[in-house]
Amino acid sequence: MSSSCPVPAPISSEIDMGGVDPSSPPAPATTVRATVVQASTVFYDTPATLDKAEKLLAEAAALGSQLIVFPEAFIGGYPRGLNFADRTAKGKESFRKYHAAAIDVPGPEVDRLAALAGKHKVYLVMGVIERDGYTLYCTVIFFDPQGRYLGKHRKLMPTALERLVWGFGDGSTIPVFDTSIGKLGSVICWENKMPLMRTAMYAKGIQIYCAPTADPNTTWQSSMVHIAHEGGCFVLSANQFCRRSDYPPPPEYVVSGNDDDHLPDSVVCAGGSVIVSPFGTVLAGPNYEGEGLITAELDLGDIARAKFMFDVVGHYSRPDVLSLVVKDHRASPVTFASTEQASMP
Repeated sequence: MSSSCPVPAPISSEIDMGGVDPSSPPAPATTVRATVVQASTVFYDTPATLDKAEKLLAEAAALGSQLIVFPEAFIGGYPRGLNFADRTAKGKESFRKYHAAAIDVPGPEVDRLAALAGKHKVYLVMGVIERDGYTLYCTVIFFDPQGRYLGKHRKLMPTALERLVWGFGDGSTIPVFDTSIGKLGSVICWENKMPLMRTAMYAKGIQIYCAPTADPNTTWQSSMVHIAHEGGCFVLSANQFCRRSDYPPPPEYVVSGNDDDHLPDSVVCAGGSVIVSPFGTVLAGPNYEGEGLITAELDLGDIARAKFMFDVVGHYSRPDVLSLVVKDHRASPVTFASTEQASMP
């Protein structure tokens, strides 16, 4: 861009909930600077959403962040208002559009995100709608600062009407990655209310627990504080902040069915993104005001300090009384005998 061209304003300028001064020096090796992104999808327009993600990622990296977490279903969109119980031609066309906005994992969009993580030398955690044939999954994908795709987590239990459009993940995609900034993983939205799911993550040693969500309710904050305290880990929860204008207009697309559907500035999802320490202390956020970047320093020493008192799968466990078995194999509806035989030694 030439110097004579106007420079666009940062797209996260609606509100800044950062917990650190952008001009401060890089964090010491024992701390991690992390940013949670609160922003809306450009619904039904995945290329535009990727462009928006690129700008937000660049802004967060400019703060010196080493880890950047995006909301649930940021790429592909959270389907507020879509009626997937509608078997009419309109309902079928809604699914076709939503399916078209989803991405393949791996695929070209994943390659682009990997390149962006490598360009800015950050760990990137991104919520997407994954397309696997004609089944869609609510998925989180992970990237490292070398621009490598690390893997994915598919949501095990879609909530309520989500079950009409999203498939169910299995135990093969509940990873915790041992990275240079700590052990990193993700649990999506109301999966976080599943005690056994949380216990599995604690047993894998998770230290930076990413909790992308679509829940803007104040009760969500209680869950995030509890999980951080229970697990002795940092919890980073990213939610979208959406206005009615972020979705297609009525009558083509109906979000709520009430008068607010005709008010472009009415809030559809109020966010509430937050970062919480292993002591259950809120480090940054929650943000209910608009799109923004929520940034905090994570002192990794706080993990040991917190677990001195309570280690849920260590010295505060009773495996002789209570134990958990996790079926972490891939659950496939079809197995071909010839493929199994070929894989045998």
